[in-house]
This record gives sequence, C-alpha cells and structure tokens, in this order.
Amino acid sequence: MQQKSQHETQHIPVSGAGLGLRRGMIDQLMAVPATKIDFMEVAPENWIRVGGKLGKKFRYFTERYPFLIHGLSLSLGAPSPLNETLLRDVRKFMDVHGIQSYSEHLSYCGDNGQLYDLMPIPFTAEAVDYVAARIRRAQDIIGHRMAVENVSYYAPADTEMSEIDFTLAVLEQADCDLLLDINNIVVNSINHRYDAKAFMLAMPKERVRYFHVAGHYVEAEDLRVDTHGDAVSDPVWQLLAEAYRHFGPLPTLLERDFNFPPIGELLAEIEQIRRLQSAVRTNPGPRPVEAGRG
Repeated sequence: MQQKSQHETQHIPVSGAGLGLRRGMIDQLMAVPATKIDFMEVAPENWIRVGGKLGKKFRYFTERYPFLIHGLSLSLGAPSPLNETLLRDVRKFMDVHGIQSYSEHLSYCGDNGQLYDLMPIPFTAEAVDYVAARIRRAQDIIGHRMAVENVSYYAPADTEMSEIDFTLAVLEQADCDLLLDINNIVVNSINHRYDAKAFMLAMPKERVRYFHVAGHYVEAEDLRVDTHGDAVSDPVWQLLAEAYRHFGPLPTLLERDFNFPPIGELLAEIEQIRRLQSAVRTNPGPRPVEAGRG
C-alpha cells in the first residue's frame, strides 16, 4: 500500500476566522473579547527580539490566541543567498511563542538589499527548480513544513509558463503547502485578464492550508492595486464563498495593514467570514465542476 506523503497528514493548527495583528491596532485589540477572533498572524520580522512594553503586549496576544507567522523578507526568488540567519531567528521565535506554522510569499524583494515590495518571480522551469530548492532548505532549517502564498503582481517577469503551472510546479517540487490569498487572485484576474475561479480551482486541495482576504484599491476598471488598506470587496467575498464550497471552510485571515477603521468594522468582516464558513458547514451543496486551465 502506498504511504501517505507528509502533506496529506499535515494540518494547520488554527481554525475559524483570524486577524493580522498590526502595531497600529494593538491597544484597541486588547479590549476586544477573545471570542471575537479565533486566531492571529504576524510578520516575524516585525516582532523578533522586540522587548519592553511592546514585547509584553505581544505576549498578551500570544498567550490569548493561537498564532501563525507570515514572513515578509525571506525573498525566496532572489539571486542572493538564502537568508539562513533569518530562518534560524524565525525558528527560535516559533519555539518561544509556541507557533507551529510559517508561511512566506512566492516572490522576492531584493538582491542583497530590501526593496520593501514583493516582486514576481519569472514563470520559468529554471525558476521552479531554484525556488523549490530554497523552500526545501528553509523547511529543513525551521523544522516545520511551510506554506507559500500566491502574490499579486503587475508586470510578469517571464511567461514561459503560466502562473498556474508555475505555482503548481513549485508546490510539487518543494513539497510545501499553499496559503491561498483570495484577494490576490481577484486582483491578478482583473489586471491580467484571466478567470479568478478557474485559477482557484486549479490549486491542489491537499496542499491548501488556509486563506487570506484583504481589501484593494480600484485604480481603473481594468486595474486593481493590492493595498490591504480598504474593506474586503464584494468580488473577494464571492470568491471566498466559492473557495469554501470547493476546499471546505478552511481557516481564513483578514489582513489590514494601514488606514485602520474602527475595530468594530474589522470585527464585522471577521463575522462575515464566519457566516460564510457556517453556511458551507450547514449546507455544503453539490461539488462545483472542476475548471480547466485554458
């Protein structure tokens, strides 16, 4: 009998609807009842070796909620050497706070420097081999499976492969998981004129661990900018509902990076996530027809 691979038995250690913890909202969130949020997520680079009053506030949240970490600067596609010092710091951070899940962006952000932006990796077979090897090395160092996130982009660096085929090849060769960002699918589908649902349905169920949702800026009818600074849009909610029907009500995190509204508005979006999850649990409905890649 064929043994199950590791990804078939791995599960994300959270459930329900979560919120990305940002310093700009930390004081307001300390007054929110714990039952309003199921889990939280942070970028480890923003919290590693943070002490003092801010460190104590962070510990308040890690002791109250399950946590995930989502990196910003590992730069998986960069030509510069993999930042193994950062990875070792991440591993220590996970151990200190009892965090079991680490994800990063399927992108790069500089070459021996930090651009503070997420650049698209060329969609080529050579890049697949390169990035997959770096992901495998990263997993070895942190001692955990990691997930990579599909990113928004505005000008592809190379289209030898489609975005779908590139993503699937990286997941397979790296034997890693997928953090599926629903907002990024919607943004890319408009900017690059493809079917958002078809892209989503092409992703492998057995590797998808959780979802991100966020808001974006409407620059023009055919241009969306991934800002994380606005409320979640109707097309994102609609695609999230489709995602639950296809993948099941997986854990889902709301991201808001700036332009923070009153906390009540963020909690209302978290409740919307919960309603969509609950609707699928109550009435799963027929399995959607699998879309072709085109």
